[in-house]
Amino acid sequence: MFKLLKKVLQVGEATSRYPWQPLELAPGFRGKPVYDFDRCIACGACATACPPNAITMDQNRERGVVTWKLDYGRCIFCGRCEEVCPAGAIRLSTDFELASLVREDLYCTADLGLMPCAACGRYFAPRRQVEYALTSLRQAGFADVDRWRRVLEVCPQCRRRERALAVPSPALGARKGKGGERA
Repeated sequence: MFKLLKKVLQVGEATSRYPWQPLELAPGFRGKPVYDFDRCIACGACATACPPNAITMDQNRERGVVTWKLDYGRCIFCGRCEEVCPAGAIRLSTDFELASLVREDLYCTADLGLMPCAACGRYFAPRRQVEYALTSLRQAGFADVDRWRRVLEVCPQCRRRERALAVPSPALGARKGKGGERA
């Protein structure tokens, strides 16, 4: 018996005093995702990559907002959202204590504005996503960023309609103007 006690005293404590002392975490520990609202472009890559569907995005085109929502109760701390975010708006922290008495405390939500179409006025894309695309074009060295701005600020339906009216139809003859009257 004394041999066993001697061995126990030599080895020391095998457990940590966790609730009373901070826990030492290993490098690369994946805790809960932290969302940086200012960097988010509302592209939806995180919602698409999330295996347990803890991240959702809903568009309300009448109000002109995209609602981003993270449910920590569903999150498995896999880190896919951090990997796919092009703007770096999500990063994994070392925080893992998520105990709560109220379910609503486990939600993180944000509303981001949609951009209205310059031609028809309908909301069609997140404003920050369009600005991110223009910034990327500028950084890539494109000279005529204002021309791209005019293209990106028009919804896909209006852009298609505009392109269709610009292409001459062999059956109808050459078109001119937006009305499509024959020459």
